Amino acid sequence: MGIATELAGHARDLGGGFTVRRLLPDARQRSVGPFVFFDHFGPVAEVPGVNHDVRPHPHIGLATVTYLFGGAMMHRDSLGTEQVIEPGAINWMSAGRGIVHSERRPEGLRDKHYVNHGLQLWVALPREREEDEPSFRHTPAGEIPEISLGDAEIRILVGEAFGEISPVVTLSPTLYLDAMLPAGGTLELPALASEMAIYPVLGQLSADGRTIGEGSMAVLAPGMSVRLAADQACRLAVIGGEPLDGPRHMWWNFVSSSRERIIQASQDWEAQRMGKVPHDDEFIPLPPTRFTPPEPMS
Repeated sequence: MGIATELAGHARDLGGGFTVRRLLPDARQRSVGPFVFFDHFGPVAEVPGVNHDVRPHPHIGLATVTYLFGGAMMHRDSLGTEQVIEPGAINWMSAGRGIVHSERRPEGLRDKHYVNHGLQLWVALPREREEDEPSFRHTPAGEIPEISLGDAEIRILVGEAFGEISPVVTLSPTLYLDAMLPAGGTLELPALASEMAIYPVLGQLSADGRTIGEGSMAVLAPGMSVRLAADQACRLAVIGGEPLDGPRHMWWNFVSSSRERIIQASQDWEAQRMGKVPHDDEFIPLPPTRFTPPEPMS
């Protein structure tokens, strides 16, 4: 069988009734390629008067990768970036030595009804690049390669697959696909990366005859291809890449190969030394339970 592990995920309330489904990290699977964090949010109805804004908060040692299937978000950060995130675009924020950002409802949608739906993933930066200068890059939906392969429609969000290369720049080999299978459709998915996982976003599918339910993640055995089949229409994400170049510590919004670095980042945030989002004085404080260095993730 091509499936090594299946992850059910768990619900996580981020505050204000905004609940996400978290697949990574998991006790049985800490990472897939460089991906150390996988949140699926929505579909969630956004209505006037309901606030699901994420106030300014910090990151180090990782890149956030935000992708919407529907809705919109306003990204602002301590670099001065202001970017409306819309469906189909890839938004890659590399925290490096430290960045602060917020994700709020766009002003033009304050009095509107709409549905937000998407994925936010974190990529651990290579150890030698963890302290790089922070950066943000928005790649519009129209610049993402799209192909038809048999029954499937596939967008190559990050990395290289099926002869197409995404324009999104990464610091290590990384794979991220958005695929659609119609009812009765099939897809032969080769081993496109050293580590890979499949996540049905909407609808279920089978992988080599084994059913993978909506909202579950199937981690593939290294080097194995799988035959995907959908009885009903299914939208799925594929993630993967080269394994991490060493263990990582992960606490709150911080990822690092160094325990001491996470402690320092915590102190810096508490003292408000990590920068500010312009014209936004709100912030998310450190969790009340502080970092106590566990064994690193591997």
